[in-house]
Amino acid sequence: IMSIKQYGVILLLIASVNLKAQTQTNNSSFLDRTEFKVGYFGNLLWDNGLNFGAEYLWKEKIKIKERKRGEKTITHQLLFNGSMGYSTNFSNKTDNGLSTYLGLIYRRTNLKGRQLSLEINPLGYYRSFLPETYEVKGGNVSKVRFPGRSYYAPSIAIGFGKFRKAKKRSGSYFNLRYTIRTPYNAGALPILSLEYGYRFNFKTKK
Repeated sequence: IMSIKQYGVILLLIASVNLKAQTQTNNSSFLDRTEFKVGYFGNLLWDNGLNFGAEYLWKEKIKIKERKRGEKTITHQLLFNGSMGYSTNFSNKTDNGLSTYLGLIYRRTNLKGRQLSLEINPLGYYRSFLPETYEVKGGNVSKVRFPGRSYYAPSIAIGFGKFRKAKKRSGSYFNLRYTIRTPYNAGALPILSLEYGYRFNFKTKK
């Protein structure tokens, strides 16, 4: 039976092949289809940090519906998503960690630029960093190099945001993320975190 990680790898490989074929028939450049993002992530209490990432537009569909008050335009998008962040406990400096994830985002944008997103990241990694640590081997005490642990950390998130058309700071976002770190002791550790930040683009001028 395949694990969640294996299913995630297969899904992203299929999407990458589709992306390569699409890129060959699409004249828009990488920067035209990519937005970069930076923001806060953590739980506001003991775990706080910064997150950096990028979103690449894979597919887009625009629906226009006729209404009594005029046309209603809804944009549906599928995006590749990758991000990396570092967080710490500023009070005691002991809860330090590096996280990274890769997945897909579905985003819905209405005519006023209000956005709703669903994010699935089957590929996630978390590395914890411990303070100075020593171990005893054969009666000798030695310092541990790079103390900490690595975890498989898939995540899902739901988010709200605002799109700004034709702006370098192209939008803002607020996400609620649920992550599982495993193996953690004998099982898994669920993590609930918040994210708030801004998206930027560097589209070429036409």
